[in-house]
Amino acid sequence: MEPRVVDVPERSVFEILVGDTVAGFAAYSRGEGEIALTHTEVDPAFEGQGIGGRLARAVLDAARGENLAVLPYCPFIKSWIAKHPEYADLVPEDRRAAFGL
Repeated sequence: MEPRVVDVPERSVFEILVGDTVAGFAAYSRGEGEIALTHTEVDPAFEGQGIGGRLARAVLDAARGENLAVLPYCPFIKSWIAKHPEYADLVPEDRRAAFGL
């Protein structure tokens, strides 16, 4: 079954679902024109299956689609962006150094 990512705005999280099971989530806080990604977690039962990467890509694609600047406070998201520089432009240029990007 193909994982799917859904935004759950009432809880300020994106969830990645495998079937009906929540395999992981990315917590966020939205501000004017930006989204701060604060914490990402993958259920240990789903580790090593690329769930975290799929979640990161979907969250960042959603931010791009909404024209939101990304503030990657979450270490996982920050390191994922560093490994996928095609997403670095989502982080405001004047903030990249502060995030080590």
